[in-house]
Formats: sequence, structure tokens, C-alpha cells
Amino acid sequence: MKRVSLYSSSQRPTKGRGLPRASQAPESKTETAAKPAPKPPGRIRMFLTRYERPVLVAVSALITVLALFVYAQIQTPQRALTQKDIDNAVLHTLETKSLPSASARAAAIIRPSVVRVTRKGKNEDDPDVGVGTGVIIQEDGTILTNLHVVAGADRVEVEFFDGSKSDADVTGVQPEHDLAVIQAKTLPDDMKPATLRSTAGLMPGDEVVAVGHPFGIGPSTSSGVVSGLRRDYVNPKGKRVLTNLIQFDAAANPGNSGGPLVTLDGEVVGIVTAILNPTEQRVFIGIGFAVPIENAAAGAGMSPF
Repeated sequence: MKRVSLYSSSQRPTKGRGLPRASQAPESKTETAAKPAPKPPGRIRMFLTRYERPVLVAVSALITVLALFVYAQIQTPQRALTQKDIDNAVLHTLETKSLPSASARAAAIIRPSVVRVTRKGKNEDDPDVGVGTGVIIQEDGTILTNLHVVAGADRVEVEFFDGSKSDADVTGVQPEHDLAVIQAKTLPDDMKPATLRSTAGLMPGDEVVAVGHPFGIGPSTSSGVVSGLRRDYVNPKGKRVLTNLIQFDAAANPGNSGGPLVTLDGEVVGIVTAILNPTEQRVFIGIGFAVPIENAAAGAGMSPF
């Protein structure tokens, strides 16, 4: 049976040829109008293109200058301090803060230089014979105290501010001023010698502080004033013992002997040596005496003034 083709001979597709695609459609007979030629760049664009980097630098500098100008305009100029401002600030501090007293500051300065001096018996088990005070005056451990504190001792022991202890040797005495110089055998690392000050400018009424170990209690601090200068110490039996002494009214009792009498700057002007009590009692009633530091320093071989 014959197959009948649906195409006529003129419509039969040619082998290898397909229907024309839309993209292959014949162009219109009317040609598209030609596009106009691009306009040449303007003068501003050409300038910016040619000088791009200098222009950026100039703009950045201008922005910076403007920013600084604006900042300067909004800042409030600082007013110069006047004496009234300073006085008000000091007054405010005094009214709102509790400051240590002058006596407390003086005691804090001198306390690391104060030692407890103990007369010991021959043996370790023997009870202590007596207690006094000393003050370190040189970095090598030279200590000033009273002669009556160490007199007759079989052995002398000193206790430093940090609690360390050491045996000490008596290296010099000055009986006319009741002074003794002792040398500690072992010294602490943070030992601090006191600062000595001449009594040349000392006057009655000047405030002073005494630091020591009254009755073995201490270190204890008391404060008062210089009551007089160039005093003689007369014991209850009426015998003059010491001369050229500083009289003071800061509390001192047995055990204070050999301790420092200091100014409010914490500088040593004397070595506490005696108290006066018309009765037989050895307690303080308001009159104490100290050897001027000039005499004490001379007894230690020093000439600081």
C-alpha cells in the first residue's frame, strides 16, 4: 500500500534545511537610522580627569580646615585660674576630707627610726632588767639612747620597727649628758635613720612630739610644746644632775628615756632623758627634759650642725 505524502513537491522540505529562525528573518528594507557621534567631554570633566589627584588633596585639605574651624568655634575657652579659685578648692578639701593631724604626720615620719632597748640578763631565761627607747641616727645602725637605760646591763637587745631583734654593743658613753651610743649587730633591710635638726631656732611654744616605750608599752606617741630652753634638771633630793636641757610638756614616763623629741616635721631636736616630779613617784606630771641633739650627736662623734 502506498504512503501518501502530505507535502506537495514544491513544499517538501529540503534535506538539511529547516524553517528560518526568527533571528534569521530578513532585515527590513528600511535601514535603521545611524546613531549620532558621541559628544566630546566637557572642559570640567577633562580638567578633573587630568588633575584628579591634586584636586582630591585640595578638597581633603579644605575639609580638614573647615572641621578645625568648626571645632574651634564650638569649644569654650578655658578661664585662667585665679588665687580665689585655688583658695576655694583648698577650703573645699579641708571641709570635706579628714586630714591627719600635724602630730600624727610627725609620728609617722619618726616611728620607723625608733627602737625598743631592753637590758637583758646574762642568760636567755633571765627576766628583762629594764626597758627604754633609742633612735637610729646613722645608716650603719648607730643608735642613741640614755646611759641609764643600758648601764649595768649584761646584754643589750634592740627591737626595730618591723619587729626584728638584734643584740647591740655599747660603743660610747657621755655621762655628763646621760647619753650612750649603741651599735646593733644585725640590721633590717628597711632600716631608716632619723633626720636631726639644730635647736638654734627652737622657741618656747613650738609644738613637739615624743615617741617611745613608756612602761614598755609602745611605740607610743604624745604631743605637747616646748616649755623652756637651757634648763637644769634637779632630782627630788635637790642635786643638780644635767644642764642645758629642753623642757617640754608632752607626756613621758619611765621607758620613754632615750627616745626622740621631734618637731612637727618629724626631725629630732632632742633625746628624752628625765621627768621631774617633786614626789617620790616616777610618773609624769607635766615637766619633761630632753638633751639637745647637738650634745647627743657630739657624743656619737657626729657634727651635723
